[in-house]
Amino acid sequence: MNRILTILGAGESGVGAALLGKAQGYDVFVSDFGIIAEDFKNELRSAGIEFEENGHSEARILKSNLVVKSPGIPDTAPIVQALRNSGNLIISEIEFAGKFTKAKLIGITGTNGKTTTTMLTYHILKGAGYNVGMAGNVGKSFARQVLTENYDWYVLELSSFQLDDTYELKLEIGVLLNITPDHLDRYDYDFKKYIASKMRIFHLVHLGCHAVYWQDDAHIGEGIASATSGLNVRPFSLSGDAAEITHIQFDRLFYVPFDFEISAPRADISIKGLHNVQNAMAAGNAALLAGVNKEDLLKGLKTFKNAEHRLELVKRLEEVDYINDSKATNLDSVKYALDAFDTPIVWIAGGIDKGNNYSLVEAIVSEKVKALICLGKDNTKLVTSFENIVPTVKSTDDLIKAIRWAKEIAKPGDTVLLSPACSSFDLFDNYEDRGNKFKEAVLNL
Repeated sequence: MNRILTILGAGESGVGAALLGKAQGYDVFVSDFGIIAEDFKNELRSAGIEFEENGHSEARILKSNLVVKSPGIPDTAPIVQALRNSGNLIISEIEFAGKFTKAKLIGITGTNGKTTTTMLTYHILKGAGYNVGMAGNVGKSFARQVLTENYDWYVLELSSFQLDDTYELKLEIGVLLNITPDHLDRYDYDFKKYIASKMRIFHLVHLGCHAVYWQDDAHIGEGIASATSGLNVRPFSLSGDAAEITHIQFDRLFYVPFDFEISAPRADISIKGLHNVQNAMAAGNAALLAGVNKEDLLKGLKTFKNAEHRLELVKRLEEVDYINDSKATNLDSVKYALDAFDTPIVWIAGGIDKGNNYSLVEAIVSEKVKALICLGKDNTKLVTSFENIVPTVKSTDDLIKAIRWAKEIAKPGDTVLLSPACSSFDLFDNYEDRGNKFKEAVLNL
């Protein structure tokens, strides 16, 4: 009898899972509530995989032996509720792909810094000669790569949504960077549920293998002992007196305790800002635990180039730097971005608010921001939060107008920073689309 596999959501992860499922002998059906991109449709047709769009055929889907759900689909979706009520097994694409690879896995999660740390870890391993892939919440889907590649290692960026539907994946190294309020609309506005979702990463680590985490984070500390029971813990800290763990002192990073102590000058790390010191600590620990030597680690830290849309210098015009930080979709990311600059800032922010409490950044905004340009369909909350704190506050739903205003306001030595604190879906397809359109408009100034 055929094993019936349904894929909910036909994005990169869904189509990758469909192709892998077909190759593994499943009877595959793909269902998307929205419109499927034409290139994905063509891939499914070429593989002989049946699909539907603009809705779900519930009766057919309920007959599935296994369902792989896109991380973007919430548990409140009617089709997901119907599947759960019927007892159908729902897993992530990460969980599904993990069943068909013998590669060693490094999993990285956290509210902020996941992409940078994942890419940096991958960069260090690849530079050290490892046969390594990178997947998860970045790049090509894990399932697609398991189907088409033959890597010995994978570095996986794992969102809380992916972790929620992952149960039996086996990680050699699990990394937890930080936990701050985000995506609370998906967790019944209960921060404890979101914390529990992030901590799940350590339940996926092999017994006796490695847990890397930021010791300074109080939200991690609350449950870390039980979450890492049976694991080899490797905490890191920004404290200069944490002599027994990876820490920073006298502007140098110390990776301890390993068989040797590694001291890396902070100035040698290619990515700037204190938050990136944390990312370098986490990535360095993961790489060392994977067997990378001191020389390759230091080389990787020096030569790494960060991802697009993360504090990306787009252009310097009339002595004003224009920075694309479109991936900053929460307040913690924005705080890191504002902290990275010592110049007066013209801040462009806005989009779909995710329950932000803007009082958390009032102090740093008051100190550093000379003007706020709100970019979104509904800017009421941003305007009311900062109109008595920032000298100049403007509001628009037009990106070109926002950038022209920024150019008029900014003086030589200032920084124009797109760091939205919100999701992008009111005006753009996603944060990449927002960042790319910002860059295009700035380059046309």
